[in-house]
Amino acid sequence: MAPVEIARRGLMLILSSPSGAGKTTLTRTLIEQKELELQLSISVTTRARRPSEVGDVHYHFIEKDQFLFRRDRGDLLEWAEVHGNFYGTPRQPVEKALSEGRDMVFDIDWQGTQQIVEKMREDVVTVFILPPSLAELRNRLDRRAEDAADVIAKRLDNARTEIARWEAYDYVLINDDLNQAFNQLVAILTAERLKRQRRIGLEAYVDHLLGER
Repeated sequence: MAPVEIARRGLMLILSSPSGAGKTTLTRTLIEQKELELQLSISVTTRARRPSEVGDVHYHFIEKDQFLFRRDRGDLLEWAEVHGNFYGTPRQPVEKALSEGRDMVFDIDWQGTQQIVEKMREDVVTVFILPPSLAELRNRLDRRAEDAADVIAKRLDNARTEIARWEAYDYVLINDDLNQAFNQLVAILTAERLKRQRRIGLEAYVDHLLGER
């Protein structure tokens, strides 16, 4: 008998953190490692583009009325208002990727994470990234030099609220060393890909083994 083929449904790896704690850097590093075969979920946002960002690469930048239209039509898997701006995840690319066995990585906040978990819990793996300290978080935001002083102050004010959500996540990492945090993420991804529940055809394979003489 020919070997039983074991396929796998794709998973959604969600990274969240306060601004400056490193989720975006870690997300980009994961995507750059081609052997990991991860696809980035590109969010839509009404936020102004930062100097270092490229439209339709880091975000799809759209107007507020366009965002609200997509939200109300049900085209967004999740959405949130963060720091006065709207963010959301287009539904169709995610559903297509998962059905084809491709994994997606998300750089979204706790509000968006909560919505996706409520809708697609079995497909989701959530990771919260903590800074080593609030002082270091402030230093990172200052060094980034991409936001005005009042925006940085607002992000720091919100950091405590965001950090308080850590218990809702499957995994929690402290990003004191970027390489270590990255290696821990890869370990999480590897283990989650091997979960019994995600592997299609495993039951038939075991039945085949037990039927051998």
